[in-house]
Amino acid sequence: MFKVEFTASALEDLDFFKPYEQNPILDAVEQQLPHEPLTPTRHRKELRPTPLATWELQVGKYRVFYDVEREDQVVRVKAVGWKEHNQLFIRGKEFTL
Repeated sequence: MFKVEFTASALEDLDFFKPYEQNPILDAVEQQLPHEPLTPTRHRKELRPTPLATWELQVGKYRVFYDVEREDQVVRVKAVGWKEHNQLFIRGKEFTL
């Protein structure tokens, strides 16, 4: 089982959302990331090399970006945002992958 940690930046990203938006995101992180975070599923995928993160968890329109440290059994959530069509927004600003 992996331990899930949020970076300070990811916590700030999460604070951008209203509580009713945060809850499904946090529930999905709690349910999906401690167990097999490196297994691609319908909602988890490995990203092409980006400066943001190695993996993405999709929660409806929301996106959770994370890296995995296998040796330490840690999932580090690095950013949280949302997508509209092909545009990614983090804290209300468009982010280019």
